[in-house]
Amino acid sequence: MSQIALFGNPNTGKTSLFNNLTGSYEYVGNWSGVTVEKKVGILRNQKARVVDLPGIYSLHPLSRDEGVATDFLLTEPFSAILNIVDASQLKRNLHLTIQLLEFGKPLVIALNMIDVAERHGMKIDINKISECFHVPVIPVVARSGKGVEELVDVMTAPQQYEQRFTLSYGEAIEAAIEKIVCCLPEPNGISKRWLALQFLEGNERVCEYLQGQIDMKPLVSIREMVEENIRLIQPTGSIRQSIHHIREMFIADVLKQTITIAREKAYTWTEKIDAIVTNKYLGIPIFLLFMYIMFMLTFDWLGSPLADLLDQFFSGPLTNMLSRLLSALGASVFLKELILNGIVAGVGGVLVFVPQIFILFLFISFLEDSGYMARVAMVMDRLMESIGLNGKAFIPMIIGFGCNVPGVMAARTIEQPRERLLTILLLPLMSCSARLPVYALFVGAFFKSHQALVVFSLYILGIVVALLLAKLFSTTLLKNEHSVFVIELPPYRMPQLLTLWRSTWDKGKGFVRKAGTFIFGGSVAIWLLSYVGPGGLNVSMDDSFLAAIGGVLAPILAPLGFGTWQAGASLITGFLAKEVVVSTMNIIYHAKDADTLQGLMAHYFTPLSAFSFMAFVLLYVPCLATVATIRKETASNKWMFFSIGYALCIAYIIAFSIYEGGKLLGFS
Repeated sequence: MSQIALFGNPNTGKTSLFNNLTGSYEYVGNWSGVTVEKKVGILRNQKARVVDLPGIYSLHPLSRDEGVATDFLLTEPFSAILNIVDASQLKRNLHLTIQLLEFGKPLVIALNMIDVAERHGMKIDINKISECFHVPVIPVVARSGKGVEELVDVMTAPQQYEQRFTLSYGEAIEAAIEKIVCCLPEPNGISKRWLALQFLEGNERVCEYLQGQIDMKPLVSIREMVEENIRLIQPTGSIRQSIHHIREMFIADVLKQTITIAREKAYTWTEKIDAIVTNKYLGIPIFLLFMYIMFMLTFDWLGSPLADLLDQFFSGPLTNMLSRLLSALGASVFLKELILNGIVAGVGGVLVFVPQIFILFLFISFLEDSGYMARVAMVMDRLMESIGLNGKAFIPMIIGFGCNVPGVMAARTIEQPRERLLTILLLPLMSCSARLPVYALFVGAFFKSHQALVVFSLYILGIVVALLLAKLFSTTLLKNEHSVFVIELPPYRMPQLLTLWRSTWDKGKGFVRKAGTFIFGGSVAIWLLSYVGPGGLNVSMDDSFLAAIGGVLAPILAPLGFGTWQAGASLITGFLAKEVVVSTMNIIYHAKDADTLQGLMAHYFTPLSAFSFMAFVLLYVPCLATVATIRKETASNKWMFFSIGYALCIAYIIAFSIYEGGKLLGFS
């Protein structure tokens, strides 16, 4: 089956188009850098495979995700290119189009957001653009699927769109291209002219590709000679600037021939909203207000009633039905205990918080797909720059609110290696969805009237600690380097219900999946450790192996306000997944439902020690999956162990300060 590569700038609707072309769903967010790895799907007509590559502005990779796109061109077999272009931003988008055309493969342009361009008063001559580039141009609206069927028909008829595009770069550069082409080996499906141009522009990935095949000295000499000739004419000029300038002039000529301004551009709703939400004084307070409203809806207004209904189902009908079924089957006492007090108590104790988690994800997805999250990154840039990062680093951190693993992976979009590493190390401090069951348990027990405010304060605590540590690390371990901040601000859009649901489910299904893997397995293991002790089977909980393990940590945790073996055991199991903390407590305290467990918490915690415990869970060691991802992304055991060690130290210091400081202030 032939393979088609899908290229485009960030925020051109590339992933939405991929979903419509293939019928499969991939994560869609309305900001730069959502797609960080290639994704593959089969066209609806089953005639070709489509590869969705990261959004890039150029074939010169600055970040790891951009490198994926360039490496694909150099190493992967494919038959054609589908280039999605934002009709409202043609001048910027067409630079990538030219570089892709020069690669020499058959190419089709999908002209997306044609409706947005029309609202801006632009009338585009589709046929004229097709004539200028010698390729088919199909207008589409990726979000709704309009024009996709025609696009599929054209893409699966390759004989109809063999492209013949060539752009002249002037006598000196063209002469250099000819000399370099003569030095290159026989083509391996890659245009020699394209390789020569990319080498002259200084594309590092192309240089690495060529180094493994030929002697680079003649090519370097040719490039240096052309650089000297250009500087004789323009002292501050370079080959790359000259090539870019010629492309700019060509694009300007194309736009002059193809675009008519039907009416003067009106002051759009996007611009009106941005005047408020990106204001340098109001931007951050508005973001914090949105977060607080999110938590009010999640914990106070919508989430709690739904969680209570689910809790009643687990503790009542489900438990009673399983108990009768096991009795009818003649199950042993051991098996009954395992299923009812181990699996149902452990897994069910976490699943009752699913409604709150999905509600939170729904609001996060809404903010992403509406285009607001890109504004948050821009608003945060000034603050982030003062601590050694830039606004783009805040996007992985926001993703980390859902799950730290994709947040760590999203750091690939950050261009500077130092900033990328710093973001990866700090990202586990973001409060992911796995911590929500812990928060929900304790705020329901101790802070019934202020649930949203307490949870909101924990999210802010994670952000503040991360920012302070960023400043510390950037001036000690990881010295400052020149920072580049480029981010797309897409127009605001009302998210489609189907897209919103898919995005919410994509985030939430991982939590549900963990209930059947980590939490299920962890619940069984925890129950067995609580059932078995040095004295044999069915021992008292205080004489079990679980109590012995937790007892080792109890004296260490005492200054934090929760120096019990039960708290120690729960925190140890939380390394597997943070939700397992609640599963462990359900089993340890023999709680039949969330209300019972919350009532029991009052015997072991005070409001002050409860808040200290939640802060510790927020900041202490990343979960196992996050640790593995940090190891993969940094390719370093040193940084992996550092991420565990520093987080544990910070968590202890913060929890100690909260508890001991609170006692001094008279809190209990």
